[in-house]
This record gives sequence, structure tokens and C-alpha cells, in this order.
Amino acid sequence: MTRRLVLPLVVLPALALASCATPYAGPVEVTRFVAPDSGQRLGSGTIFVEGMGADAGSLALSPYTTAVAAELERLGYRSAARADARQIAVVSLERYSQGRDGRRSPVSVGVGGSTGSYGSGVGLGLGINLGGGQRDLIGTRLSVMIRDAASGQSLWEGRADFRASDNSPLATGPGNAQTVAAALFQNFPGNNGETIEVEVP
Repeated sequence: MTRRLVLPLVVLPALALASCATPYAGPVEVTRFVAPDSGQRLGSGTIFVEGMGADAGSLALSPYTTAVAAELERLGYRSAARADARQIAVVSLERYSQGRDGRRSPVSVGVGGSTGSYGSGVGLGLGINLGGGQRDLIGTRLSVMIRDAASGQSLWEGRADFRASDNSPLATGPGNAQTVAAALFQNFPGNNGETIEVEVP
């Protein structure tokens, strides 16, 4: 089942400068999985946010781990050192471009690998007509797993998939990271197995 939500997103002031360029952005497709009986443990206590794999400390992933940490603190978590955290949030990122013919190619090698047993998510090709002809789309897939630090048990997993035209200020940078993170944690923890579409104004 897919539901549509409107995301009350606050983005960087500079992003408004591109409004005259007719950019395309969104919606963000979000899927969450919630472990049974984990609801009371989610959204509170101490947590440590880290990237997955060899690229955990990379500059490419840094804006996304920062955005995820900010969203988790907004929900009620308290940031802590890894050794002191009750839960660990593991972040991974994939970036891709989608051309006018609908084919996808990686912008760079996917950062951090994959966190869950999701499908390929390739979907249908999409061409966006912005008046001056179709433009390429830049895609972002942000995945987060929250697990119990002591047992390693997965408590929550989520994925946000977002595409924006290459002339959109939300296609890259902090605005992109904020957009996908805010959508991913909208109405946290969400319903198990449900996919929602979050509109980006």
C-alpha cells in the first residue's frame, strides 16, 4: 500500500534562488520495516550514527550522516559516543543518474553498500519535460538501519528514494541530504512494510 504525504520541509535559504529555473524534485518514495515489539525502544535513548563499510568516513557520506543524526535528535534520541550508545544507526548511500531514455547509471560507486533486503528498485524510466526539453535526473537512495548496540538486533530499517532534475538545488549537497533524511523519518517509525510517497514542496 502506498500513501501520499506532504513533507513540511525547511531547506537552506539559498535553495530558493533556483526557483526561476523550473527545477523538478520528488516525490520521495519511502519504505520502512519495524521489528515486532521494538516500538517502545524507538525514538528515545542514546544513539550513535555511522556510515557502512570502507566509505564510512567519506566526504560524500558526511552530509547524510549529519542529516540523519539531526532527524534522530529531533525525534527524541540523544547523540552519544559509540561505546555509550544503546542503539546504532547505520547509514548507506547510493547515487545515480537517469537519462532521457530512462536508463540509470551510477553517479559514483554506491557509498556504504546496502542495509536491508530490498528489491532492485529500478522502476520505470522517467523523463521530465521542463519546457526547455527533457533534463537528466539525479537520484539518491538513502538507507538507514537502527539496531540494538548490545545484541546487534535490527529494530528498524528504512529506505528513501528521491529523484530531482540536474538543475534542481535539491539534486546534490546539503539540500539533497536534508530532503531524503526528513522524508525517511516522517511519521517515524511508520508502519511495517508500508511504502509512502512524501511530496516535496
